[in-house]
Amino acid sequence: MRWKTHPLRDRLISPDTREPLRWHSDGTLRTERGETFPCEGEIPVLLPTHQNQAMRHFIAHYQRDAELFDYWEERDAATAHDERRLRETILRTIPAQARLVLDVGCGNGWLARALVRRGVAVCSTDLGRTNPQRALAETPDERHVAVVASGERLPFADATFDCAVASEVIEHLPEPERTLEEMWRVVRPGGRVVISTPYRERIRYVLCIHCNQPTPLHAHLNSFDEHRLAEYLRDGRFGYTTFGNKALLIARTHVVLQWLPHWLWRALDRLANRLIPKPAHIVAWWERGAK
Repeated sequence: MRWKTHPLRDRLISPDTREPLRWHSDGTLRTERGETFPCEGEIPVLLPTHQNQAMRHFIAHYQRDAELFDYWEERDAATAHDERRLRETILRTIPAQARLVLDVGCGNGWLARALVRRGVAVCSTDLGRTNPQRALAETPDERHVAVVASGERLPFADATFDCAVASEVIEHLPEPERTLEEMWRVVRPGGRVVISTPYRERIRYVLCIHCNQPTPLHAHLNSFDEHRLAEYLRDGRFGYTTFGNKALLIARTHVVLQWLPHWLWRALDRLANRLIPKPAHIVAWWERGAK
């Protein structure tokens, strides 16, 4: 069992009381006062037990979402190129010295696949079991573990990770500041919180056939730019980069650009955004000062 030697083994806490969790021979995790959480296979299920109706609905929605939609589905060539450049940018934002990284909302587990190859230990988290199970199966390395958890109540002790990443997550959150504050809590002094999200997205709505209410397309609840993001985590040193020129995407220039190294693609993308300032993505980070 990979948890036996993983650096997170003794860093798990109750999402309700923040008390340390200990492993038991029956496969459960418990606090001293008797709170008990299951472990399904190699995946601890550490969701908060005290949930209001809104949280229950939100968790149930994304558990069902992961069951119905294939996060591993092959993308068309233009989308695949856009995703590749987004991921390259995120990876360049993670500190080179990071040895333990948290992935909040792991999706298809791409971050673990990329970082484990570099010798980095990764914890993939998601609200449901489906994506973490498959992510573990695809990256079956002893440095890779997964936890079912809510970003609003991360089940990890303070100052555990060198870096916490949420890629294309915060636009889906009703209260993104709560997840960002939790990510900040679990990052060590000298560490970094990294997010990616669509840049200045114009959120579109459709009329839901079931409830007859306006429903945001792609379940995007929030739109962000550097000014809004800078208002979060004011104790950290904020930085950001915007990229992914929409004109290049629409013109399907990936046919040529996909063959370029990152630095050259980035130079051309910057030039395009000077001429037509329409970046599609923002990657932002907050650095925690070293004590």
